[in-house]
Amino acid sequence: MLVFGIESSCDETAAAIVNEKKEIVSECLWTQIEDHKIYGGVVPEVAARAHLEHIDEIIDHTFKRAGLKPQDVDAFAASAGPGLIGGVVIGVMAAKALALALNKPFVAVNHLEGHALAPRLTGDVEYPYLLLLVSGGHCQILIVKGVDDFERLGTTIDDAAGEAFDKVSKMLNLGYPGGPIIEKMAELGDENRFILPRPLNNSGDCNLSFSGLKTAVRKIIESYAADCVLEHANINKQDTADICASFQKAVADCLIHKLERAIKVFKQKYPQGKDIVVSGGVAANTYLRKKMADLAAKEGLIFSAPPIRFCTDNGVMIAWAGLERFQKGYTDELDFKPRPRWPLDENAPKAAGAGGVKA
Repeated sequence: MLVFGIESSCDETAAAIVNEKKEIVSECLWTQIEDHKIYGGVVPEVAARAHLEHIDEIIDHTFKRAGLKPQDVDAFAASAGPGLIGGVVIGVMAAKALALALNKPFVAVNHLEGHALAPRLTGDVEYPYLLLLVSGGHCQILIVKGVDDFERLGTTIDDAAGEAFDKVSKMLNLGYPGGPIIEKMAELGDENRFILPRPLNNSGDCNLSFSGLKTAVRKIIESYAADCVLEHANINKQDTADICASFQKAVADCLIHKLERAIKVFKQKYPQGKDIVVSGGVAANTYLRKKMADLAAKEGLIFSAPPIRFCTDNGVMIAWAGLERFQKGYTDELDFKPRPRWPLDENAPKAAGAGGVKA
């Protein structure tokens, strides 16, 4: 079985072909990072135009690299939301067009499910498993019970972790995207120099918050400017490294603290579960990976994460999620409407409280 997947929900135009043997037959990706760097973040209109410009060549290259023709695949999948709607529409329309022309099934994939199921392609992860899905736009702790079967234990009530990394990087004039830059700077810094808050640590649930942490960093940066204007702050390289290290540690501490609560819930509900997984763009952070691996070892769980190149948006995860859905008999009509918002746990019973489960 071969499934072709397209990803275009943000600033990556990507496609891939995978099979049921967990083999990546072909993949191709065009990144727009350089297009957005000058703006310090993703500009939706710029992203949509870039997707439209490159989608045809990405599809063509993916088939050529595989030595296949479009009629050789069994289904066409696309990231159908959530995401920047301009880009989502382009990917969905491309997959629909191929499905219609070749009389093949179309599979609409929730972009977050692509991240959630990616570790099953690259590792021996079995349902159910505990997942930290952490990226630039999303930060959730979920129990993954199967395809289209998620139980959310916690989520961010404001900024996502990746968003906070980007904003702190912008405050420090380090560039975009912020995650890799801050991680690299943090290697040179003292993570205990600056005292930063751990928001919601005593909330008793699995929810997260990074807005206050970001504000605390802003105040530190402003203290280096006599007029409290960020652009006038005079921060040397070592001070910058120390801020980055302290911020990174605070983010990781918040995530690990909430995961400790989530593990208690997970073990109570699913004692047979043995895997804890991190996925999404921030999962590329090696500092966080090490903290999660240590936590897993302490709790007697198996830690898994996709290879770093599959943490950020890619066509492989959409093709794989599409294949898992197709194997379960999930296909979509060609009048499926792309969704800018699409809760991953939409079909699951809602957890008690404001999006959280108390441990």
